[in-house]
Amino acid sequence: MQAAFAKLGVAVLAVLALSACSGEGDPKLMNLRSSTPGPDEFGILPTKPLEMPKSFSELPAPTPGGTNITDPQPMADAVAALGGNPARLEPGTGVSAADGALLARAGRFGTEAGIRSQLAAEDLQYRRDNDGRLIERLFDVNVYFRAYEPMSLDQLAELERWRKLGLRTPAAPVDGVAQANVTKAP
Repeated sequence: MQAAFAKLGVAVLAVLALSACSGEGDPKLMNLRSSTPGPDEFGILPTKPLEMPKSFSELPAPTPGGTNITDPQPMADAVAALGGNPARLEPGTGVSAADGALLARAGRFGTEAGIRSQLAAEDLQYRRDNDGRLIERLFDVNVYFRAYEPMSLDQLAELERWRKLGLRTPAAPVDGVAQANVTKAP
């Protein structure tokens, strides 16, 4: 009789231990955490150097809690570096005439109003369904690539399909296998 109660107690403890392992919130398939206690070097953005204005009357009015002219703006800097107009990033500027044709072509079959929220909900459900096994969650094993493998494109098979159709693939290697990282002995 005591053996039966001991087995039942062990079973209840095992169920409680397993239920404690369930994570709260959204599942995270990629475990991108730093193993060191130091700062996140990618989160640090240098400020722009201070400059003396030509006239103090040209300075913008201070905006408490707003942006400063020396604050880093990596998105605007990237747009400017690529030859774009960073002023187009400001909300309410509308669509330029140059981008109107692109938007018309992209939306030629219609658009769905709530597509972003629908895709976010479907992806959340997919991540919950493919959250990894118990041991993987306990030891923070990265399960991202295995979870999304059914959705990945087989590059070599797609290259062969294009070539069988007679379509040119000038950027692809001749033999279908990239040799960029292979060094040959002289």
